[in-house]
Amino acid sequence: MSINKKQVEFTRTLARFLCWCFDNDYLVIGAEWYRTPAQARLYAEEGRGIVNSVHTKKLAVDLFRYKNGAISWDVEDYRAIGEKWKSMHPLARWGGDFKNRDAVHFSFLHNGVC
Repeated sequence: MSINKKQVEFTRTLARFLCWCFDNDYLVIGAEWYRTPAQARLYAEEGRGIVNSVHTKKLAVDLFRYKNGAISWDVEDYRAIGEKWKSMHPLARWGGDFKNRDAVHFSFLHNGVC
Protein backbone atom coordinates (compact mmCIF):
# COMPACT_ATOMS: atom_id res chain seq x y z
CA MET A 1 0.00 0.00 0.00
CA SER A 2 1.36 3.43 -0.88
CA ILE A 3 2.11 5.90 1.89
CA ASN A 4 -0.68 8.20 0.69
CA LYS A 5 -3.22 5.37 0.65
CA LYS A 6 -2.11 4.38 4.15
CA GLN A 7 -2.47 8.02 5.32
CA VAL A 8 -6.01 8.08 3.92
CA GLU A 9 -6.83 4.84 5.74
CA PHE A 10 -5.31 6.19 8.95
CA THR A 11 -7.31 9.42 8.72
CA ARG A 12 -10.55 7.57 7.93
CA THR A 13 -10.01 5.16 10.81
CA LEU A 14 -9.09 8.01 13.16
CA ALA A 15 -12.27 9.90 12.25
CA ARG A 16 -14.42 6.85 13.02
CA PHE A 17 -12.45 6.25 16.21
CA LEU A 18 -12.87 9.82 17.47
CA CYS A 19 -16.62 9.62 16.87
CA TRP A 20 -16.71 6.35 18.81
CA CYS A 21 -14.73 7.92 21.69
CA PHE A 22 -17.07 10.86 22.07
CA ASP A 23 -20.20 8.74 21.51
CA ASN A 24 -19.02 6.56 24.41
CA ASP A 25 -18.08 9.45 26.74
CA TYR A 26 -14.31 9.06 26.35
CA LEU A 27 -13.19 12.67 26.11
CA VAL A 28 -9.88 13.02 24.26
CA ILE A 29 -7.65 15.89 23.21
CA GLY A 30 -5.60 15.43 20.03
CA ALA A 31 -1.93 16.33 19.69
CA GLU A 32 1.13 15.50 17.59
CA TRP A 33 -0.61 14.21 14.48
CA TYR A 34 2.42 15.39 12.52
CA ARG A 35 5.92 15.65 13.89
CA THR A 36 8.77 17.06 11.79
CA PRO A 37 11.85 14.88 11.37
CA ALA A 38 13.82 17.51 13.32
CA GLN A 39 11.35 17.28 16.21
CA ALA A 40 11.51 13.47 16.09
CA ARG A 41 15.32 13.64 16.34
CA LEU A 42 15.10 16.03 19.30
CA TYR A 43 12.60 13.78 21.09
CA ALA A 44 14.83 10.75 20.43
CA GLU A 45 17.85 12.59 21.87
CA GLU A 46 15.77 13.37 24.97
CA GLY A 47 14.64 9.74 25.25
CA ARG A 48 11.02 10.66 24.52
CA GLY A 49 10.61 9.02 21.13
CA ILE A 50 12.35 7.52 18.13
CA VAL A 51 13.96 9.11 15.09
CA ASN A 52 11.86 7.15 12.59
CA SER A 53 8.56 7.92 14.33
CA VAL A 54 5.40 7.25 12.33
CA HIS A 55 4.31 10.72 13.45
CA THR A 56 6.68 11.99 10.72
CA LYS A 57 4.62 10.02 8.18
CA LYS A 58 1.23 11.32 9.42
CA LEU A 59 0.40 7.81 10.62
CA ALA A 60 0.15 8.50 14.36
CA VAL A 61 -1.59 10.81 16.76
CA ASP A 62 -1.34 11.35 20.49
CA LEU A 63 -4.73 11.49 22.19
CA PHE A 64 -4.88 12.64 25.79
CA ARG A 65 -7.76 11.28 27.87
CA TYR A 66 -9.62 14.02 29.72
CA LYS A 67 -11.19 12.50 32.82
CA ASN A 68 -12.52 14.04 36.01
CA GLY A 69 -11.43 17.51 34.94
CA ALA A 70 -7.80 16.65 34.13
CA ILE A 71 -5.56 14.81 31.70
CA SER A 72 -5.05 11.21 32.79
CA TRP A 73 -1.64 9.53 32.61
CA ASP A 74 -2.93 6.19 33.93
CA VAL A 75 -2.51 3.50 31.25
CA GLU A 76 -5.62 1.75 32.51
CA ASP A 77 -7.71 4.82 31.70
CA TYR A 78 -6.71 4.29 28.05
CA ARG A 79 -7.08 0.51 27.84
CA ALA A 80 -10.68 0.42 26.53
CA ILE A 81 -10.00 2.99 23.84
CA GLY A 82 -6.68 1.33 22.97
CA GLU A 83 -8.45 -2.00 22.49
CA LYS A 84 -11.14 -0.33 20.38
CA TRP A 85 -8.51 1.38 18.20
CA LYS A 86 -6.70 -1.91 17.55
CA SER A 87 -9.99 -3.56 16.54
CA MET A 88 -10.72 -0.95 13.87
CA HIS A 89 -8.00 -1.75 11.31
CA PRO A 90 -5.37 -4.48 10.86
CA LEU A 91 -2.58 -1.86 10.88
CA ALA A 92 -3.80 -0.08 14.04
CA ARG A 93 -1.40 -0.16 17.00
CA TRP A 94 -1.71 1.29 20.51
CA GLY A 95 1.26 2.57 22.52
CA GLY A 96 -0.09 1.04 25.72
CA ASP A 97 1.13 -2.31 24.35
CA PHE A 98 4.70 -1.09 23.77
CA LYS A 99 7.62 -2.17 25.95
CA ASN A 100 8.00 1.50 26.92
CA ARG A 101 4.32 2.19 27.36
CA ASP A 102 2.95 5.26 25.63
CA ALA A 103 -0.78 5.08 26.34
CA VAL A 104 -1.54 8.30 24.44
CA HIS A 105 -0.07 6.95 21.17
CA PHE A 106 -2.40 5.64 18.44
CA SER A 107 -0.79 4.67 15.14
CA PHE A 108 -0.63 2.51 12.03
CA LEU A 109 2.20 0.07 11.47
CA HIS A 110 4.53 1.25 8.69
CA ASN A 111 7.71 -0.50 7.58
CA GLY A 112 7.95 -2.33 10.89
CA VAL A 113 7.50 0.83 13.00
CA CYS A 114 4.39 1.66 14.97
